[in-house]
Amino acid sequence: MPAAAFDVITVPEDVNAVNLTGVVDVVPSVEGKVQLSTAPGEDGIIRRIEVLASTGGTNPNWALFALRNDGDAQIERLLVAPYFRLPGSGVFNPDLGALRIKVLTPSAGLRPIRVTDREADVFEVTIDPGATVTFVAELSNGRLPELYMWKPDAYRDYVNSFTLFRGTVLGVSSLAAVFLTIMFVVRGRGIFPATAAFSWAVLTYLLIDFGVLGPLLGISNGAVQPFRAAAEAGIATTLFAFLFIYLNLHRWHLRFIHLALALVVVFLALFGFAFFQPAIAATVARIVLALLGVTGFFLILLLALRGYDRAVLLVPTWIIYIAWLFYAWLVVTGQVSNDVAQPAVAGGLVLTVMLLGFTSVQHAFSEGQVSIGTLSEVERRALALTGSGDFVFDWNIERDRVAVSDELGTRLGERRGALRGSIKRWLDRVHPEDRDRFRTAFDTLVELRRGKVSADMRLVAHDGSFRTFRMRVKPVLGGDGQVNRIVGTLQDVNEDRASRDRLLHDAVHDSLTGLPNKQLLLDRLERALVRARLPNGIKPAVFLIDIDRFMELEERVGHSAADSVLLAISRRIARIMRPLDTVARLGGDQFAVILGSEQAAGKIAETAEQIRKALKSPFNFGERDLSLTASIGVTIYDGNPVGADDVLRDAELAMYYAKRLGGDRIEAYRASARSIAAYSKASEEDLDRGLRHGELQVQFQPIMDIHAGTIAGCEALMRWNHPQRGIVPPEEFVPLAERTGLIERLGRLAFEQAANQAREWMNQFPLPEDFFVSVNLSPSQLATETLLNDMKLLVNEHRAVAGHLKLEITESQVMSNPEHSAYMLTALKALGLRLALDDFGTGHSSLSYLHRFPVDTIKIPAPFVQMSDESGISHTQVPIIRAVVALATDLDLLVIAEGVETLEEIERLQALNCHYAQGFAFGAAMTGAELGKRLATQFGR
Repeated sequence: MPAAAFDVITVPEDVNAVNLTGVVDVVPSVEGKVQLSTAPGEDGIIRRIEVLASTGGTNPNWALFALRNDGDAQIERLLVAPYFRLPGSGVFNPDLGALRIKVLTPSAGLRPIRVTDREADVFEVTIDPGATVTFVAELSNGRLPELYMWKPDAYRDYVNSFTLFRGTVLGVSSLAAVFLTIMFVVRGRGIFPATAAFSWAVLTYLLIDFGVLGPLLGISNGAVQPFRAAAEAGIATTLFAFLFIYLNLHRWHLRFIHLALALVVVFLALFGFAFFQPAIAATVARIVLALLGVTGFFLILLLALRGYDRAVLLVPTWIIYIAWLFYAWLVVTGQVSNDVAQPAVAGGLVLTVMLLGFTSVQHAFSEGQVSIGTLSEVERRALALTGSGDFVFDWNIERDRVAVSDELGTRLGERRGALRGSIKRWLDRVHPEDRDRFRTAFDTLVELRRGKVSADMRLVAHDGSFRTFRMRVKPVLGGDGQVNRIVGTLQDVNEDRASRDRLLHDAVHDSLTGLPNKQLLLDRLERALVRARLPNGIKPAVFLIDIDRFMELEERVGHSAADSVLLAISRRIARIMRPLDTVARLGGDQFAVILGSEQAAGKIAETAEQIRKALKSPFNFGERDLSLTASIGVTIYDGNPVGADDVLRDAELAMYYAKRLGGDRIEAYRASARSIAAYSKASEEDLDRGLRHGELQVQFQPIMDIHAGTIAGCEALMRWNHPQRGIVPPEEFVPLAERTGLIERLGRLAFEQAANQAREWMNQFPLPEDFFVSVNLSPSQLATETLLNDMKLLVNEHRAVAGHLKLEITESQVMSNPEHSAYMLTALKALGLRLALDDFGTGHSSLSYLHRFPVDTIKIPAPFVQMSDESGISHTQVPIIRAVVALATDLDLLVIAEGVETLEEIERLQALNCHYAQGFAFGAAMTGAELGKRLATQFGR
């Protein structure tokens, strides 16, 4: 029943509550007092009264209003001024509540009695019959947003009517906060503490709003403004944290993490700021809640449209949250101001907490993230088995029933349950070669009642092919001590088995022709010799075939065409062979044959002649025919106790004898060739003696940076100073070392001498980090099994200079067995050594494997470098060098040009952007001391 300002309000008898806010005049103090004219009574007399402030020296504001009792009986009413009312509190600089009325003074009648109340200033007033009383209220903070007049019983009923609702809301909110906190303690996942923090912030706000927290803290509910602002800031902060963590925004972009950290700092500062300027802090918090609703909605919608399951689950909850925001805006702006508006906002907050908590738990369960309590050992093993991807195998012996994982049937292309049944039916699916082995293994497990089986087996798939599985099973004993079942796992190792078989094949077969290599040939020959020594054993014959003038053909038609010719040669020889025979490629243009299908000398000679004629037939290559001849050495094992190496050497001597006679002929091993063998043996003894007496020393050829004009590194070249023969060229003693098995000693010697010289240079002057000393590896060294161990020992002995050492491997030797070479080069690289690929461009299929070899440097061979503009070659060679340099630049590799002899070649390389070169233009190989003088000059020592 509103009335005009300072109008006299007649107290109605039948109305429980009257809103007096509109009839209250608020006036300021004048020198700590207020003077006013009272409302006229029944006699029409207007009196002047003066009211002093309750506290001297203060100038409070005063609220003035008048009430009249037209009845015949005395009236008692309650004047209620709420501390806080959410409706109309405002968004900007909101009213967060305060003490309202300090003292209430009537113009006549009994003095009002203050009634204790947790949420409002309440005064009990008594108005006599027919009296008009003017009330003067001294205000605590200068504002009186609302003032109500209640019947005492009606006011108590009004307060009690919200008690059940508030208790229910607080109970639900408390349970949600405790539950989500327990989920966090149990699981420790980030989504639960964020949701739990939001629920605790909401619970704190409700305790303040319902007038519970103030008494607990020992303060009046009219003085909790800082706590209310801090609670609203806490709700905004925790809601932002929930949204950020739940949507995993830190995974979308690194800048999101920086933004989130900055906002968290701002929110924490806002939380503290609430205790100094609560109205400003509450304004910011309410704006943030609105911004979170809008921006969060668009972000969630965007992620949901992209199929992000977390965002999809959050869409309904966020729609409800936006609806709550809209309703809260209507309330705080005063557009909705009924009695249920404020409780409805509180209930909406609790509903939001419940929905967010439900969404978090639902998503966690859907991902399998939640498991209340600790896992049992059985559950842990089951999870480990699921994670390993292995298949379960279970044979129930008593029921004779095999059960396996359904995924195994899918892997084999079978329908669900097709692999279940008796053990006989299961073993029928095992490869025939594996069947007896596994039947025996199962019988042994049952008989011994202990042990385990771990072996590979092949199972037939639906399409008839076989897949390899590794079975690991063990027996399980029953109560009677007998085996009642065999259980274990099956692991699909088909790809691993295929890779291993491929590696084993590549290790003993030639990569170009697919024929056995020298290692496999010697192994088969050794076995053939063992069988030949038995009574009536078949004595094998050995052919060694070398293509005459093949290098000239390669220079004429190119490397790729020459490889095609070698492949055709291998096929022609293989067509002549029978099942007991073996054809192998020893390397380059050399092939070998173990002939076990023929015993008679005439038949052996006839077979050799067939090979010679087959190779002499023209090879069609494009539009022209290529004619080749071959020198063939033949030896027949005579039963003497010799090894496979000796027999193959006899065939090799016979082949060289055929070459000395002009080639294109067949020669058998004979006594006249023993002089060659004797010479070879003497040379072998000389080399061994030279190694022991220090006759072999490395010299160093500088490698120049042709743009800077400085020495960038050097190549260590072994030289043999023979006491009688003088300087022996490497072309002679390196193949000798390879044939005699001394190459490993020679390689270790070169590495040690190069390392020692590098250490000596480091002690004399500071070597740049990119300075390197190259040491060559021979093809046989790379193929040996001891190379890695030798290099590990040498690197450990020379660790200080290991980073300056670079191993050079020719392209042809790495391409002879690419798989093995890639493994060896990776292992050498892991030791800290640098790697260089020598003679780049002279092998085959090098570009397809280049990315697999961890080399640092590629070297362009001299034939590509030594050219002139008049030769007619430069128009093709220059583009090749340019392409190699561009390829190396893209792969971050160094390029070194070899065999540079003229200034013209240097200038051409500079124009092609090649930075490094070596050759006689910069100096021949020299001793370490001589090169050290040049380095000392360069480094200023």
